[in-house]
Amino acid sequence: MNYRKDKYGNDVSVLGYGCMRFTQNGGKIDLDKAEKEIMRAYRAGVNYYDTAYVYPGSEAALGEILARNQIRDKVYIASKLPHYLIKSKESMEKYFAEQLARLQTDHIDYYLMHMLTDVATWERLKGLGIIEWLKEKQKSGAIRQVGFSYHGNSDMFCQLVDAYDWDFTQIQYNYMDEHSQAGRRGLQYAHEKGLPVVIMEPLRGGRLVNNLPEAALKIFEEYPVKHTPVQWAFKWLWSQPEVTCVLSGMNSVEMVEDNVGTAAASQEGEIGEEEEQMLARVLEAINSKMKVNCTGCGYCMPCPMQVDIPGTFAAYNHCYTEGKMTGLREYIMCTAMRRNSSAASNCVECGKCEQHCPQHIAIRGELKNARKRLEGPIYKIARLFVKWFKVY
Repeated sequence: MNYRKDKYGNDVSVLGYGCMRFTQNGGKIDLDKAEKEIMRAYRAGVNYYDTAYVYPGSEAALGEILARNQIRDKVYIASKLPHYLIKSKESMEKYFAEQLARLQTDHIDYYLMHMLTDVATWERLKGLGIIEWLKEKQKSGAIRQVGFSYHGNSDMFCQLVDAYDWDFTQIQYNYMDEHSQAGRRGLQYAHEKGLPVVIMEPLRGGRLVNNLPEAALKIFEEYPVKHTPVQWAFKWLWSQPEVTCVLSGMNSVEMVEDNVGTAAASQEGEIGEEEEQMLARVLEAINSKMKVNCTGCGYCMPCPMQVDIPGTFAAYNHCYTEGKMTGLREYIMCTAMRRNSSAASNCVECGKCEQHCPQHIAIRGELKNARKRLEGPIYKIARLFVKWFKVY
């Protein structure tokens, strides 16, 4: 296993275990199966295990497995505060105590604000006393390092990086999302600020592996260096020195063995210009059904009406390349689950964005199309839920 340093010089395995997708039987996690998979990863050198309060049964399963095998103090646990459920400082304490009990531990090594959406949301939490609470927990050793996980555009991500003295961060990043979500720009910005970056969704929810177009598979097959699509996706990430740890939701021993083998065999700088060009052709084949030729460059931003233009187009495209529900889920996360909506419906057609678009996209018209596709009944219900229950 290869390791990279966190902010304080600790060795973190480049492959992390994402504990959201444990196999379930009859609505319950198959604990014995999960134990075999986790212990295989542990013996191979994986020392970073990521879970969250809202992953059904995950924290309790991880805690039980670590306790059974007496390895709690030999690994790092990362878990997440469900800040969208927090109404007071007392509720922070309540959820955290429940997490410690589930995990059968007295501390969490890496503690994240789960899916922090924007600076306004962080300001709300500050008003509830979260900074004082976090400092108390860090002083007592109950929380070792504090970070945040993020879905959204690179501009807001960079603002959040600057909003607090974080110890690390976690973003969605892969060769499909190189210029969407936080993207390479966000990754590099965090790295320049001294923050280790943990990667989630390295396979884009399986999109970079499952049901690939024949044209994409042919490009892989004809390339002289032979790796599977999974291996290429991981190697692309580990080639970048800004990446600290890549999470994989492994739910078979075979998957664990393949991933740890790839991790051990991957090095910084391994992906060169020729490999980048090959993966660009693969991505072009995957995106052949895209509706808007948006590269996510962000030249159209900021929008005076706060529309997340690159995020909207990314979600709109994913409706056609990955399925409507995938695109809708991404759109809800990027535009609705925040204090101030950044939806396409905010557009007043001022045209400022089109003056700066290097792709010469008719942005106003495409935003109308995206709105029709994405802002249906499900979206409206989600937005009302966020507004009524203040889930941001």
